[in-house]
Amino acid sequence: MIGLTIEWWHTAGLILLSYLCGAVPFGLLIGRLKGVDVRTRGSCNIGATNVGRVLGRPYGILVFVLDGLKGFLPVTLGRFLLFRAAGGGESAGPGYLPYLLWVLTAVACVLGHMFPVYLKFKGGKGVATSLGVGLGIYPYYTLAGLAAFAVWGIVLWGSRYVSVSSIVAVVAFPLIFAVLAAWNRDQWGDFSTLWPLHMFGLVIAALVVYRHRANIGRLWAGTEHKIGGSSGPSK
Repeated sequence: MIGLTIEWWHTAGLILLSYLCGAVPFGLLIGRLKGVDVRTRGSCNIGATNVGRVLGRPYGILVFVLDGLKGFLPVTLGRFLLFRAAGGGESAGPGYLPYLLWVLTAVACVLGHMFPVYLKFKGGKGVATSLGVGLGIYPYYTLAGLAAFAVWGIVLWGSRYVSVSSIVAVVAFPLIFAVLAAWNRDQWGDFSTLWPLHMFGLVIAALVVYRHRANIGRLWAGTEHKIGGSSGPSK
């Protein structure tokens, strides 16, 4: 495989491990510890927003951090294994291949959260895990991830809709990354090397927006839940 120092089954194992890690339903587990099945309360979602709504803000923050870590840790491990196998660092890597395999571990994390095998493939919306993945793909996604998180906070402050802030932030992310990649072209490489990272940003944005399709319907109907208040039932 890369540099002939890592076998294909090592890479497959890393991707599978990333999926299984991403599939850990922290929201459900913490709810169960409190005697509540969050899938039957609020928006019936295992994500941090619904956990915070059902159990209280501290628990929502805890789930947000844990969901982020299950994206951050696998891609950090992937960086070490894949680029070490590629011959010593991203700048010395053989073209786009290590980036592509690195992105596959990231995709596996997010898909694990959205479609967890432990819960019959009915999971969360992937915002926190996508942020964790972004921070783990260092340095390429780190600044873009932090900027998108800032966008999330600003839009949330202005609209009080978590769904709106999440959608705007995830759509902004690949655009921010494209600008940063162009700015840092001399250090990071050109599009022929980084295209897996560009594609990943677009795919994750599309997936997260798709997972918010029910929220979009409620926004259109004027029944979406607001932070600090409610505009109607949120299911």
